[in-house]
Amino acid sequence: MDKDIDFGYTKDHARKGANTQLPAIQCWENQYKRDYLIKIVLPEFTSVCPKTGLPDFGVITIEYIPDELCLELKSLKYYLLEYRDMGIFMENIANKILDDVVKACNPKAARITGEFTPRGGLKSVIVAEHGKWTVK
Repeated sequence: MDKDIDFGYTKDHARKGANTQLPAIQCWENQYKRDYLIKIVLPEFTSVCPKTGLPDFGVITIEYIPDELCLELKSLKYYLLEYRDMGIFMENIANKILDDVVKACNPKAARITGEFTPRGGLKSVIVAEHGKWTVK
């Protein structure tokens, strides 16, 4: 296969959605000082491919070890719903959610996993991490 084949993807496609301002994720004060894991799963995540305009489906898992703050779930749900009509690549989704979670609550560690429905026979699993894990 020729490595120089042009599939028509541009830098604009690659960047699309990565810098979009989304609703703020609210937080509340963590009551425990021990390290513990919070795991949030959104089993019906949807977004749009910025190149084709076709929908992407997947499961987003947010795992984090809180420090001073915990994520408030209602605002997190509204935040995640904003991706529904957004043109954004899967890789950008995991990294953008990670950036926004870290910005919102400054956890000791965070991991975002996007497990997307196969496209063309290929299944993509994107994992983005922040911090040092003390709880497995």
